Amino acid sequence: MSHPQSYEILLFPEPEEPDAGGPEPGTAIRSAVVAATGKTGASGYPRYEGGGMEADIDPSTHTVEALLVDGAEIDYGLTVRIAERIRGTGGAQEYDDSGEAPEPPEESATASGQHGNG
Repeated sequence: MSHPQSYEILLFPEPEEPDAGGPEPGTAIRSAVVAATGKTGASGYPRYEGGGMEADIDPSTHTVEALLVDGAEIDYGLTVRIAERIRGTGGAQEYDDSGEAPEPPEESATASGQHGNG
């Protein structure tokens, strides 16, 4: 089985009460691109490192099984999501809780390949 070579890890605060002064819902407070090290972490899953983060990620479900940020475990009240790096584009695709990537948006081009009336 081939494992992704890199992921973007996104660290989010759990939702707070409105007007609590925290970041807007859905706003990552930290992110890092981590690359495969070729090693297996203590959890038994492939190890990825980069940007001050070390993560063991299950490649079949795209689940972060273990995470250190700047050498420490993350605090309670923080959650982690990953976005797989799309090879060659530098873009990222965020996965939902089922581990499946959402369907890509449909193209707006006409059958002739032209956009709009231009």
